[in-house]
Amino acid sequence: MSTDERSNMLDELQNLLEMQLNLARQDNSAGEQMDVLGTRTEWLVEKITKAGILNRPEFKNQKEKLKELYEQLHLALSAQKAETAEKLSHLRRGKKIVDTYRGNSGRD
Repeated sequence: MSTDERSNMLDELQNLLEMQLNLARQDNSAGEQMDVLGTRTEWLVEKITKAGILNRPEFKNQKEKLKELYEQLHLALSAQKAETAEKLSHLRRGKKIVDTYRGNSGRD
């Protein structure tokens, strides 16, 4: 595998991570796109790892950039997960209030 091919793989991985990060920052409606990008990303990471590309000194800068993007993506997804959990909690409380009201309204 040539240096250009290795570099292209890392560039593609960086682009995939950036797209995932942008989707994660948008909203929860991008789930299907995230799955498609995630599948491609996993495949590419496996290929890069097997080839030992990130262990090569000439790719040190790209390795650091990829690490930074991964950390940002992880934070964005964690924030999205927390927001979703909070919304779910609000919905459950609302449902409980409605159920309580319905139970009390029959006693009048």
